[in-house]
Amino acid sequence: MNTNSGTAHAGGPRVDCTADTDGRIAFALEAPSIDARLLLRLRPKKGQPEKVLHTLDLELAEDGRHRAVLEPLPLPLLAEGRWDMYLVPEPGAPRQRLRPGLRDLRTLVSGHRHDRPSPVAVRIPYVTKDGHLAVRAWLRTAHAEVEGIDVTDRTMTVRARLHGATLAEGAAVRLRLRGGGGVVRRLEPLVTGDDGRGFSFTVEYGELAAEDAGNRVWDLSVQAGSGEGAAPIRIGRLLDDIADRKEIFVFPEAVVGNAVVRPYYTVDNDLSVLADRT
Repeated sequence: MNTNSGTAHAGGPRVDCTADTDGRIAFALEAPSIDARLLLRLRPKKGQPEKVLHTLDLELAEDGRHRAVLEPLPLPLLAEGRWDMYLVPEPGAPRQRLRPGLRDLRTLVSGHRHDRPSPVAVRIPYVTKDGHLAVRAWLRTAHAEVEGIDVTDRTMTVRARLHGATLAEGAAVRLRLRGGGGVVRRLEPLVTGDDGRGFSFTVEYGELAAEDAGNRVWDLSVQAGSGEGAAPIRIGRLLDDIADRKEIFVFPEAVVGNAVVRPYYTVDNDLSVLADRT
């Protein structure tokens, strides 16, 4: 749950936001005119120009403030990435970064309990390092949500649930060696429940710790079936109120031979395993 206010040193107008169980996000602020608009900008990669903008109309509410709603539908949905938020006070005026006010994200905490159709669209308002409001967005054909990870000194067992897809005959968990020229280890998932969505699997750390020196990173995904159209679905944790979990969720390390092995969440909140022999 996240109901705190933003960092005080950031400049710009302050805006409150509230998320609901349907994926809708409502914004409220004091706008200078009826022609003001909210602007969301997909943050470009370093050195690249901005290309994608999304505008939200503001309407006067009964409390005298102005409100805008980011709807879960219709299409197009927000592309995957980080969206910086601005206020455009009037047409042609310079845009202003927004400071976070109250962020009521309580409904997002239990988001993993609700099955999501394809495409799986996730949006989480958050505070940037410089104290401004932004929205973290994911947009995937399907997603495998981590529901729990149990670690020992030799293994990790992952419990997960598919959204936007179901497991079929020939389904497999894939551990792909990053930068490894297509090296993939496969595990058979244990299906849990009767709807073809829940599954679990156990990873033996010894199989991931190679004899050569250096770091070996294994990215985890699940292939829902054996057909040619069964694309790998990344395993991670997106369906709650945490926009960046890499530095928050730190799992215990295990020493396997000369390697230190641990699961971790990437900068995209996807699940990977690091085997470090340095």
